[in-house]
Amino acid sequence: MFAQLPMYQRQGASAYKIDLTNTVKLASYLDNPESRFKSIHVAGTNGKGSTSHMLASILQESGYKVGLYTSPHLKDFRERIRINGEVISQAYVVNFIASHKQYFEANQLSFFEMTVGLAFQYFADSQADIVLVEVGLGGRLDSTNVITPEISIITNIGLDHTQFLGNTLSEIASEKAGIIKKNVPVVVGRTTIETKKVFINKALSLQSDIFFTSDYRGDIFDTDLKGDYQKENVKTTLQTISILQEQGWNISKENIKKGLSNVANNTGLLGRWQILQENPKVICDTAHNEDGLRLVMDQLSNEKYDKLHIVLGVVNDKDLKNILPLFPDNATYYFAKPEITRGLDEEIIKKEALKFNLKGESYTSVKSAYNAALQMASKDDLVYAGGSTFVVAEII
Repeated sequence: MFAQLPMYQRQGASAYKIDLTNTVKLASYLDNPESRFKSIHVAGTNGKGSTSHMLASILQESGYKVGLYTSPHLKDFRERIRINGEVISQAYVVNFIASHKQYFEANQLSFFEMTVGLAFQYFADSQADIVLVEVGLGGRLDSTNVITPEISIITNIGLDHTQFLGNTLSEIASEKAGIIKKNVPVVVGRTTIETKKVFINKALSLQSDIFFTSDYRGDIFDTDLKGDYQKENVKTTLQTISILQEQGWNISKENIKKGLSNVANNTGLLGRWQILQENPKVICDTAHNEDGLRLVMDQLSNEKYDKLHIVLGVVNDKDLKNILPLFPDNATYYFAKPEITRGLDEEIIKKEALKFNLKGESYTSVKSAYNAALQMASKDDLVYAGGSTFVVAEII
């Protein structure tokens, strides 16, 4: 899978296909496994992973067999495909690829198209009660958009992947709104005036009920996920749960409380404001675009420490002039290139960071940068690692 086929996670734009033809053909070839399980479709610039995991945890606590499809993975490809927190078996992956390899190669499927087929087949074979399906990129033309879910969710809209999705919030909102299906309710998280209009018009055209997280007036519960940004995701999750309850799903208040307080344990979620150690305190987070990093840097500014050390790496398609100003200039920086083709050279990021008065040294690997930060930090200092999912993956 990794060696022979293009993969957006590693290669970027050259692996992105703006067409659902291959996925529709693949689904038909596999006898449409996506029609054999119920699903919830989750799109958004940020928060879709956390929201998917929160919903999965609550549904697990309610006694359902819950599938979870997310991307990218941090350490192991199989993290993308889980049932009740357990990753897909290596044997299932190997057998699936071996059985269909000839078809994949003949039709030149992308890594993501093939993975979607694998996931949907696995959930169907496993007789999952419900599957949380996270969009890979965008929505309208994403390979996951062959399902007809019970509910569609759009967490928020920010400027990310503009080379594919558009340069304005309304253009990106239109792409995300592509997951809204006829007569299927849609939950929308944070909006702006321009994005809200896009979602309302799309929902009206498809006769779909639309619910905004800002209108949620029910009980709020705590979660074990400690990022401040999770408050918004919790409300989106609870709004969705209230609709599921109306649809007849058996979910109690106790299930909700227990599910939200055990998300990481129930689902295996990693890298969201994750505290790796104390003395010195080490925090990592997968936030990697302007919208997500703004929230994380705000939370970082409220932490107490003597000195701040930041291990920073990014991929080469990020707009640094929008991202770098968000980082504090009172920190010592350890710049490194993530160990993927798309990683931005550490010397380039060091040079660009200096324009925003972010000073530090460059390192040949994320691990050497991280080790240097740990050596330099005293017990009352704070080390933050992030800027890219891949930086977090290499550290944890």
